Amino acid sequence: MSACPTPATAKHSLGDHVADKGAQLYAKYGPQIAWQQLQEVLLDRSLVRYPCTVDFSTDGLRDGELAYPHPLGDTPEDGFSIRVHPLFMTELELVPHLVLYQLVAVNYGEFASSDDAEAFGAAALGLDPQDYYDSLCRLADQLDGCGCG
Repeated sequence: MSACPTPATAKHSLGDHVADKGAQLYAKYGPQIAWQQLQEVLLDRSLVRYPCTVDFSTDGLRDGELAYPHPLGDTPEDGFSIRVHPLFMTELELVPHLVLYQLVAVNYGEFASSDDAEAFGAAALGLDPQDYYDSLCRLADQLDGCGCG
């Protein structure tokens, strides 16, 4: 009989799993994940568990928030609209960085952490995790400078 996993073991296991899913995404859609590839990723149920679309809107975004997955119903199966700050509507090449981070919350809900989102996004884009994190910080800095946060 095996012992129940500890919370730390389960957390480590989820981190490994999301990084592996990110690597699968990179292998299938990379090395360059642009707007068109992102649309294909969102339809791929082997990588994105629930239906998702991208919506450029500040509805529901908190001050300084770049994006978030807005549920479209009472259950995850109803799908999500990934709300992305409209500032990025003219920079579609940057949108995958924002959306990939949010997909971990779509796929794993409250069990996912920011570390998991960074691990997934970095692996999906073929980036070092620190480089991915730095890119997200640069995108957040754009909101700070636009007076639109």
